[in-house]
Amino acid sequence: MSANSRGTRPTRGRNPPPHHGPQPEVYNIIPIHDLLTDHPSLRYPEVRAAAAALRAVGDLRKPPFLPWEPHYDLLDWLGLLFGFQRDSVRNQREHLVLHLANSQMRLQPPPSLPDALDPTVLRRFRRKLLTNYTSWCSYIGRRSQLILSGRPSSDDIIRRELLYVGLYLLIWGESGNLRFMPECLCYIYHHMAMELNQFLDEWTDPETGRAFLPSISGECAFLKSVIMPIYRTVKSEVDSSRNGTKPHSAWRNYDDLNEFFWSRRCFRKLRWPLNFSSNFFDTVDKIHRVGKTGFVEQRSFWNLFRSFDKQWVLLILFLQASIIIAWEQTKYPWHAIERRAVQVKLLSCFITWSGLRVLQAVLDAGTQYSLVTRETWLLGLRMSLKFVVAVAWTVVFGVFYGRIWSSGSSNEADQRITMFLQAVLVFVIPELLAILLFILPWIRNAIEEWDWSFVYLFTWWFHTRTFVGRGLREGLVDNVKYTVFWILVLASKFVFSYFLQIKPMVAPTKAILKVNIFQYKWHEFFGHSNRVAVVVMWMPVMLIYFTDLQIWYAIFSSFVGATVGLFSHLGEIRNIGQLRLRFQFFASAMQFNLMPEEQLLGPKMNLVKKLRDAIHRLRLRYGFGQPYTKIESSQVEATRFALIWNEIMMAFREEDLISYKELELLELPPNCWNVRVIRWPCVLLCNELLLALSQALELAEAPDSWIWLKISQSEYRRCAVIEAYDCIRYLLLSVVKYGSEENSIVGKFFNEVDGHIQIGKFAENYNICLLPKIHSKVIQLVELLRKPRKDERETVDVLQALYELCVREFPKLKRSIPELRNDGLASQRETELLFENSVQFPDAEDEFFNRQLRRVHTILTSRDSMHDVPKNIEARRRIAFFSNSLFMNMPRAPNVEKMMAFSVLTPYYDEEVCFGKENLRTPNEDGISILFYLQKIYEDEWRNFMERMKREGMEDEDDVWDKKSRELRLWASYRGQTLSRTVRGMMYYYRALKMLAYLDSASEVDIRAGTQEIASHHSSRRNNRQLGDDGLNSAGGGGGERPSLRKLGRATSTVGLLFKGHEYGSALMKFTYVVACQVYGQHKAKGDPRADEILHLMKNNEALRVAYVDEVHLGRDEVEYYSVLVKYDQEQQREVEVYRVRLPGPLKLGEGKPENQNHAFIFTRGDAVQTIDMNQDNSFEEALKMRNLLEEFKVHYGIRRPTILGVRENIFTGSVSSLAWFMSAQETSFVTLGQRVLANPLKIRMHYGHPDVFDRFWFMPRGGVSKASRLINISEDIFAGFNCTLRGGNVTHHEYIQVGKGRDVGLNQISMFEAKVASGNGEQILSRDVYRLGHRLDFFRMLSFYYTTVGFFFNTMVVVLTVYSFLWGRLYLALSGIEGYAMETSKNNKAFGVILNQQFFLQIGLFTALPMVVENSLEHGFLPAVWDFLTMQLQLASVFYTFSMGTRAHFFGRTILHGGAKYRATGRGFVVQHKSFAENYRLYSRSHFVKAIELGVILIVYAAHSPMAQDSFVYLAMTLSSWFLVLSWIMAPFVFNPSGFDWLKTVYDFEDFLNWIWYKGGVFTKAEYSWETWWYEEQDHLRTTGLWGKLLEIILDLRYFMFQYGVVYQLNITGGKTSISVYLLSWIYMIAVMGIYVVMMYAQERFAAKEHIKYRLTQLVVISMTVLVLTLLLDFTSFTLLDLVSSMLAFVPTGWGLISIALVLRPFLESTVVWDTVVSLARIYDLLFGVIVMAPVALLSWLPGFQAMQTRILFNEAFSRGLQISRILSGKKTN
Repeated sequence: MSANSRGTRPTRGRNPPPHHGPQPEVYNIIPIHDLLTDHPSLRYPEVRAAAAALRAVGDLRKPPFLPWEPHYDLLDWLGLLFGFQRDSVRNQREHLVLHLANSQMRLQPPPSLPDALDPTVLRRFRRKLLTNYTSWCSYIGRRSQLILSGRPSSDDIIRRELLYVGLYLLIWGESGNLRFMPECLCYIYHHMAMELNQFLDEWTDPETGRAFLPSISGECAFLKSVIMPIYRTVKSEVDSSRNGTKPHSAWRNYDDLNEFFWSRRCFRKLRWPLNFSSNFFDTVDKIHRVGKTGFVEQRSFWNLFRSFDKQWVLLILFLQASIIIAWEQTKYPWHAIERRAVQVKLLSCFITWSGLRVLQAVLDAGTQYSLVTRETWLLGLRMSLKFVVAVAWTVVFGVFYGRIWSSGSSNEADQRITMFLQAVLVFVIPELLAILLFILPWIRNAIEEWDWSFVYLFTWWFHTRTFVGRGLREGLVDNVKYTVFWILVLASKFVFSYFLQIKPMVAPTKAILKVNIFQYKWHEFFGHSNRVAVVVMWMPVMLIYFTDLQIWYAIFSSFVGATVGLFSHLGEIRNIGQLRLRFQFFASAMQFNLMPEEQLLGPKMNLVKKLRDAIHRLRLRYGFGQPYTKIESSQVEATRFALIWNEIMMAFREEDLISYKELELLELPPNCWNVRVIRWPCVLLCNELLLALSQALELAEAPDSWIWLKISQSEYRRCAVIEAYDCIRYLLLSVVKYGSEENSIVGKFFNEVDGHIQIGKFAENYNICLLPKIHSKVIQLVELLRKPRKDERETVDVLQALYELCVREFPKLKRSIPELRNDGLASQRETELLFENSVQFPDAEDEFFNRQLRRVHTILTSRDSMHDVPKNIEARRRIAFFSNSLFMNMPRAPNVEKMMAFSVLTPYYDEEVCFGKENLRTPNEDGISILFYLQKIYEDEWRNFMERMKREGMEDEDDVWDKKSRELRLWASYRGQTLSRTVRGMMYYYRALKMLAYLDSASEVDIRAGTQEIASHHSSRRNNRQLGDDGLNSAGGGGGERPSLRKLGRATSTVGLLFKGHEYGSALMKFTYVVACQVYGQHKAKGDPRADEILHLMKNNEALRVAYVDEVHLGRDEVEYYSVLVKYDQEQQREVEVYRVRLPGPLKLGEGKPENQNHAFIFTRGDAVQTIDMNQDNSFEEALKMRNLLEEFKVHYGIRRPTILGVRENIFTGSVSSLAWFMSAQETSFVTLGQRVLANPLKIRMHYGHPDVFDRFWFMPRGGVSKASRLINISEDIFAGFNCTLRGGNVTHHEYIQVGKGRDVGLNQISMFEAKVASGNGEQILSRDVYRLGHRLDFFRMLSFYYTTVGFFFNTMVVVLTVYSFLWGRLYLALSGIEGYAMETSKNNKAFGVILNQQFFLQIGLFTALPMVVENSLEHGFLPAVWDFLTMQLQLASVFYTFSMGTRAHFFGRTILHGGAKYRATGRGFVVQHKSFAENYRLYSRSHFVKAIELGVILIVYAAHSPMAQDSFVYLAMTLSSWFLVLSWIMAPFVFNPSGFDWLKTVYDFEDFLNWIWYKGGVFTKAEYSWETWWYEEQDHLRTTGLWGKLLEIILDLRYFMFQYGVVYQLNITGGKTSISVYLLSWIYMIAVMGIYVVMMYAQERFAAKEHIKYRLTQLVVISMTVLVLTLLLDFTSFTLLDLVSSMLAFVPTGWGLISIALVLRPFLESTVVWDTVVSLARIYDLLFGVIVMAPVALLSWLPGFQAMQTRILFNEAFSRGLQISRILSGKKTN
């Protein structure tokens, strides 16, 4: 969601609104101001009860100095008393009434007085809303101000509770940005509730002696006196952060300011009324203000150790123990442990452990020292004591350990070992206690949640006391589950590490250490020891050791996730074929899950009810016993099912996923034509009749029961036979005139056949072999009836032929004419032929009859099994998922009236709402318009759209731009990532709720009558009315008008015709959709077309509300900011303003998206809120399950109820290109399998997916659904999960419902998204939330948390560092000569073989793709999953994933080191556009290209100077994966770039790149046009980084000097000397080159323009001197031309190293003459890098066939769907 909104810009010329706000008759959802209005929601007595309770002001003392109106209620009373805004009061009144009414509707058993507010409803709500406040009071040691005991009457208690609840809602509703500071609101509420109590209890003011009055009152007093001063403090802190670029430790964010209220000093310092001279506020100088509170965010990699020290201690101690044991070189470790010396050596682990505690203490003190003040001296004392104690333990263990080795006898040694072990026992007492409390989690929870002083003293040593992070332990069952999981993972990892990583390294290490001293090839600073070589050997092994737990987690989580998925019944119905097998149970499953059950059972029956439901599900799922009741057409369940199924199919048709023909094949037609069975969709009956016919012929001589038994083995075949028979009877009786003799004959014939069937004598009496003939004649008749012009003569002939067949030939017993006349089967007339004057054709305009006729024809004639219906892949996927989900475990649905109410909230900034006509038409540089692209990608959907438009009156396809432009724009917008698509998807909830409300209340009579009404509606609709939004009459008229079909519009959906009116009220009370269009006001003021589009959305969607921020200019630069809610009033036919709540100031103080969400949050309603992003979608069939999902809030998962319901996502952008498919596959496994495992068994799922549903009243008083502090909360949504877990919430995951989600589809978009996520994770590592979770979660949940959040990104970075360390290590060994020396002695070859093999461990990186394959297998089958995986590899998925790894590693590491995280708007457009080389270079130069070139240079230098590399096979085997990484990082941006290898484009790209490099530009030049601007922007992070960041950057840059140091000693000119002077002399070369460069630059600047001769002369002198020096070197020294090439590889990296260091030192160098040289040198280097990167691209572009191959790779998914991608890319459009 790119709503990272900038601060809203003022819109000039606006007048302030009148203070009275909107007119009183304007309301949001229910007109509470007038309960007598005719509004569907007011039919509920619960609404009137809640409103009446609020109006019971009674004898309350009225606020003085203000007029009191008789219609005022308790909220008006509070508003007048404390000075709340009028519109805020109106908003919260509706909020409160709606919630209380909805809660009372859900009450079980229902209250005896529905017209009175039930006290339990109010009590539960008050407890839920104010739990955080009461917990805060208990924590801080203050008495809660909720005083309810000792009240004289229940009415008084209800009134008090309403006042307490109302007061909190009003405070919350006006707090603006302070809603992110929940405990600050608790502080405000505490004092205002105290004043409310004093006013209610009629206290006397001790100072004046008069009746007590609150300290704040008057118009807008609360906002001005309380909120604004705190807001200004927040704003001044944010302003001082220099847009978040200052270190986090230098300013207070939302969390710091909030955590100030976690200690009692807030009462002492702030008091009440607020003391503005307190050093909390911005009225005090910054140096004297309260500093950081609770936590200091310091930028350092050490945060990883500090936050997750427990896992690092475990890994380090195991590593030490493994090395000690492996050093003994025994076959198995237990053999070594038996040795006494090894046992003693193992005791040294405790020295390491205590040393790590010293490190932790140092890090705590080093990062958190600024928290220590005079008021928090205890914190400083604890830090100091922890350090002292840790040092003391290290000394004690060190001394004791030394004494063991120095003991003289074994007895003395035993005593000293015993003493050591006694010390160890004391040392590990805290750990043993932690293990005990881990086994007994409820005790730990109780201890942490007690707010008693002695408990605080007891825990003071272990951690800082905080308000959050207490009582996080899970129940025993969950404990066992995730403990077993992690014990298995750790056991696997440790066994693998010992036997395959550590143990094989011991022998080579010993061998290298024993190597005799030899001559190094360079000057060795570390003497002649081989320890550096050992370090180099072990480094990659150590890095892999510390990261491979991520791989083991991936392996285990894949299989556990698959197992959990199997038990959840995922993937049981994978396709339409499998749905066919279960469709007969489908109606029962839908009835069971989607229809509410009768609420007859009391709460005592809960267990029995659960058991009964479980058994019923089992029978439904597997067909045990009687699997389903055969639903016949007479049953109301069948009709209900048909209504729902048809509405789903109708939604598919509206979305153009299916054609009208497919709609007819898929729908369940209403019961008509006296058919006795349920009329299954044609797609299921397909060829069943012909199969039944062939079976009957096979068993022609068998009795009826045998034939019927055979046919009835297939339910669909049985139904097809009966339906065909019933329909033919009805058809013949309809076509033959009623009352005629022929009609009587037809009736008699069928009665006779029925009689034989009933007694089981059909086969005995009739010649079954004649059935095919009868069948063909019936088909002939139906085809005649289907013709537009019906031929009576032909019809009579067919009827006569049928008569002859059926009456004369069909019976086995032949009868004479008189006998037939006697039986009523022959005409009494002698002269006239049968049927001649008795045929009557139905009305040609009767569309309903025609539709049934088409169905009969399909059943009679279909030979096709129809496995390809529907054709559309998305439609098939959706039907399969929906049908499968109904067989999964989900709560039973309640009635709509009794369901939880919910809202959907979408933050929107300025993205696309709906594509404009020009936007769709305008071609890009390749000649491709968006519409043309969409027509080709969604070819079948385009055909269906055009078919729909023609049915709606469009005559010619070209008219679509004029007559149907709105529909065309919407069609395209619904296939992009637009607001229109999101709104359509979310409004399906409203549509679903209306339908379900009707079905809940409709009686059997209603439903049966309704289906008949729908049936008659089909035939009565005409198409001659106005159609479309363009207001154009459909053309045509006169006699030639073809049969009309009813318009398929949303307003006329089938069930909608049956609504009685109350459904709208039910749906509105249960659902609201708020879109936070932050700058909608500005769009309106500027006449932006997006404003009109948003208005159009409101106009067409009744439940849609838009919230925006309005700026009102009062002159003299004074601006007021308002949060405004608008809706479209259908009566007034215009947009109306509902509420206007003033804000304390500009909206955006922190991150834009959460601020935008937060301002609109006050307008949401209901118990739950679903946070939906701008790139999401929904479907009607999924919306039907929402009320089931909301019931999950009532279920305990473990020891808690859920506070966030996780919902799975379906990535809908996977079909656009192979790149989109890779991203979609990766994302799908993350949002399904990944989240499933996190929720169960690991119990650590956070909030990752945007469609998660929040318990609204749980989150409201706890800081909302995201965090907003600038920069640190850049990944704002994940912090909602952190906050939820820390505050004792519970996050679950549910996979029977899903929401659509779009992902970025081009490499540049994807890379920007990856960069944003990686940077966000870099910031998370610094955050207090991650630190607290790392310390407050138990050990195993902490591991789960680490490896699924920041640990994943850290380990990705370490994998890249492993490649670096491996290659740099190889280079060191080759250039130093160790490798060559070791090669000479065969016994050491093994040492290098081992290091070789270590590198291949990286190939286990393949296992990180395992979750993807496993999830695919689960949902689509094993073979399709393997095929998909192989296809992805052929489409170079590995190149993409390797490239992505580089992106993540770069931005994650850079963010932790230097900061610089920022929101990156990706655009989410369609990607068919070629990206220029310059653009790719700007984006990937530093993150990929430079690093790849560095690794490439290492590999080349190594190949040139390593004796091992002389064997090509060895060299390739060793470096293959490294070369793959290098090539992936260089080539991926071009492989995945449309037309990336087009020769002409490559030529133009290079010219454009050169222009960009040399363009000087000016101050305001953008980075796209000037290299210099881009270069400065690229280094911005170095300007804001701290001292440690700069120091580390310089240390890392020193590696570039290694090339020069290593290579100069290999040059022939050195003559084998290894003196340090050789290296120092080599710098002469650098100085000479720099000198030449400076001279040339100076000459160019000075002489090139005007004194050209001097410039040429200078060039001549320089070139002559260079040639002379080279000649002298070649003649008089051992210098060779090969040395010249080698020295290039040596000195070019040195230059880059110097530039990199100069950039760090820029503040000192920028003002000197050196800086210009640095800039010009950097330009030359970027040109060089550009040429290196361009070279392979140019080569591949020049070679024939590569462009076609690349297109195939990039668009294979589309090719496989038969789309003309080549035409898309070449732009050869036909139209």
